[in-house]
Amino acid sequence: MTRTYKISVLPGDGIGREVVPEAVRVLDEVQKQVGGFQTELHDFECGGEYYLREGREWSIEAEDFTKNEADAILLGAIGANDDQGKSVRLPNGHLAGYSVVIGLRIELELYANVRPVNLLDGVWSPIKEKTPDDINMIIIRENTEGLYAQTNDNSEGENSSEIVIDRRVITRKGSERVARFAYELAKLSSGAPIDGKQRVTCVDKSNLLAGCQLFRKSFNKVGEDFPDVERDYAYVDAWTQWVIRKPEYYNLVVAPNAFGDIITDLGAAIQGGLGIAPAGSIGNNHGVFEPVHGSAPKYYGLNVTNPMAAILAMGMMLDWLSTKHEDKKIKLAADLVQESVALVLKNGKIRTRDLCLGQWSDIKPSSTVDVTTAIISKMKEVNSG
Repeated sequence: MTRTYKISVLPGDGIGREVVPEAVRVLDEVQKQVGGFQTELHDFECGGEYYLREGREWSIEAEDFTKNEADAILLGAIGANDDQGKSVRLPNGHLAGYSVVIGLRIELELYANVRPVNLLDGVWSPIKEKTPDDINMIIIRENTEGLYAQTNDNSEGENSSEIVIDRRVITRKGSERVARFAYELAKLSSGAPIDGKQRVTCVDKSNLLAGCQLFRKSFNKVGEDFPDVERDYAYVDAWTQWVIRKPEYYNLVVAPNAFGDIITDLGAAIQGGLGIAPAGSIGNNHGVFEPVHGSAPKYYGLNVTNPMAAILAMGMMLDWLSTKHEDKKIKLAADLVQESVALVLKNGKIRTRDLCLGQWSDIKPSSTVDVTTAIISKMKEVNSG
């Protein structure tokens, strides 16, 4: 029996409204190519632009469907500017769209932010002499606690701008569940490029911070259940230089929220940029998948944005659904998306301007739409072969 998956599609603001439709184009095509599953797409406006027009960040219908009915969520970028060029914000100072992005993480308990960091053939990396054989890791960031937990005081007064205290929340439960997620993913991996070992590296600042000491203690406790997975450790400041020197050593990396937020962007840089960096925010029952670049409103409508991160995020969504529902057909679709993107990059002729670097600097940049068209053509070629 063919299964139908309900997908909440939230393009968001700026270039999110360009790249998410391109990901949907690829999704429509991969369903035709593979068959055996269907998706029912529910497209909703949300974010800063919607807030400017409607006075709320998304409709009641969008919120209800996304939280209660959707099998998965495909999200674009959030963040808009007003007619003075200033960021659109809520009365409490948060960016308009906060309840969509952060709200979903908290309410749906999307505790693991998953960021694949793998260098593909045909992509320039700033790390000299490193190849796709050297850069292939996954960074798992705790996604609901830390400095981004909703615990800040918005006090006002004549001295309120003199000192501000952000409280960091680290719990044993939150630390253990994200550590377990990382260990379980390591067990499914092919291991670190340098030696094939299934390894999880805990990145923290436990030499100074009590919250990180709890995070590391939780990491060690959970690790006892995975004796075949090597435990590894790094302080966050040291890790940022080690990963540049020897990225091939890393397999799975797990970190508290704020530190994870920082190091994942470093990961994106060494894999070739945000234009090819997808992410998933995953819990036990729900998943949100998105490109990690911002909304970049000034580029909206120019047809120059790289759609690959959004397309790869859609592929991650299919892969997650295949695991959750033990659906072999949708796994084939996920693999076909990944392979088609990789082959277009390897060919080297079709790429947006952010990837026209290094030996590809003389390539004429392709448009957003043309990149997607090339991926779809490659998909048909691979599937027919």
